[in-house]
Amino acid sequence: MALLELFPNYIWNLSVAIAMESGGQIGEIVDMCQPIRDAAASGADAGTPAFMKQWAAMGEKLIELAAEDEARGHAISASNKLERASLYLITAERMQGHGAPGREATYSKARDSFDRSTALGQINRDRVEIALAEGTMPALYTRAPGEGRKPVVVYCNGLDSCKELLYWSRLPEALARRGISTLCVDQPGSGEALRLQGLPVDPHSERWAARAVDWLESQPDVDPARIGMTGISLGGHFAPRAVAYEPRFASGAVWGANHNWREVQNKRMMREGENPVPHYWAHVMWAFGAKDMDEFLVKSEAMNLNGHVDRIRVPFLVTHGAEDRQISLSYADDLYDQLVNSPRREKVIFTAREGGVEHVGADNMAYGRDCIADWFAETLGGNTGST
Repeated sequence: MALLELFPNYIWNLSVAIAMESGGQIGEIVDMCQPIRDAAASGADAGTPAFMKQWAAMGEKLIELAAEDEARGHAISASNKLERASLYLITAERMQGHGAPGREATYSKARDSFDRSTALGQINRDRVEIALAEGTMPALYTRAPGEGRKPVVVYCNGLDSCKELLYWSRLPEALARRGISTLCVDQPGSGEALRLQGLPVDPHSERWAARAVDWLESQPDVDPARIGMTGISLGGHFAPRAVAYEPRFASGAVWGANHNWREVQNKRMMREGENPVPHYWAHVMWAFGAKDMDEFLVKSEAMNLNGHVDRIRVPFLVTHGAEDRQISLSYADDLYDQLVNSPRREKVIFTAREGGVEHVGADNMAYGRDCIADWFAETLGGNTGST
């Protein structure tokens, strides 16, 4: 398996792959990408205004078509189009540098389309706000079907994702089929928490994860003894750290083992490995609330799991793509090897035989999604589908 490489740079191809795995239509993606093939040749950063223009235009067209559906009383069709409009607008926004013209308006339109899609399509996801020490953590709550108290998984972002992309990874759907609810969070440094509240990354993820557990414990449909935690990409730091220091988590998993992200920054300064977004250094300084590189490097010192994961005393799953171009496969070994006090630890490396070899399965998310969903079904008492 490999990424579909429409462009001469990894970052743009990664964005296209994520959009495809998140529900984009191949014909629409081709229509958006063909006019900007030449712009990509000028570099991942320089060409992003052209990327924004094409993807935002498709989002606008779908919003218009959705309005026509809604006027005819076709709410489900309108919801489908608004869902893709939101996806394309979020993809466009994610590719821009902090403060780029039109970025805030594009994000606002994407969120509005997402919320309207939820309502029109009666989609199983409720927007909630979880109180933090400062500000709130916006989240999407997908409920498992049936009566009674259910297990639930807290699902957190990486460096540049948002709760909507977490939902579109279809892990909440996969977990719901197994009788497990999901809380997708925009933790500090990501999504709305960063864009609308200015809340920077907190490397001590147990602080905001504990607030998610507090909220879940107050819900009548949640079994407080069966709460798990997972994260994607840089969430591979946040999830293990949270499980290590928040004893109420009963199981954990990572979709990408981001064990020593501080060390990754040293490698990126030496141009080793691929970046996840254009304007990378400006993005990380924004996400960490740093005024310059020196301050960012100081603030990111805590992004290292060495010396922490031996505190984990619940089942924990490590997954990683064999050909991850961003985060070294060796970090999966580091995380697994240090889970010395976990009563059940597993490591799954996705290879070319099945797919999902790229960073967090951007080439094929199906295998990571099923693997993690089955893990939580086994360790939290969900339904694995066995008779």
